[in-house]
Amino acid sequence: MARYTDIRLDCQFCGACCKNSTANQAEGYVDYVPMEKGDAILQKPELMRRYGVLGKGGAWYLALTSEGRCKALRGALGGRVRCEIYHYRPSPCRRVQLGTELCRRYRRDHGLETEVR
Repeated sequence: MARYTDIRLDCQFCGACCKNSTANQAEGYVDYVPMEKGDAILQKPELMRRYGVLGKGGAWYLALTSEGRCKALRGALGGRVRCEIYHYRPSPCRRVQLGTELCRRYRRDHGLETEVR
């Protein structure tokens, strides 16, 4: 867990990176997190049926709910959350690291304060 003064950054109390960004939603993007060749989830048919979706271009993505959240995310955004496919999550999910600018950008986009005070 990282701390920026009084701001708590903890992946189990956030989930901002697991929701489609407002910019993507405004542009109509529904294919959010691509699965890349070699991702472990591609070898799990039961997880693919439950959490995968074939995109318009023929590539696999994580499926989103009607609210734009990853189907594997459980809990309230900005509250207690967990990922049901954490050990099998695709490469793009693995690239988001706690406290990095990418993490903080997702938090800002979804109204979760991240500014250093």
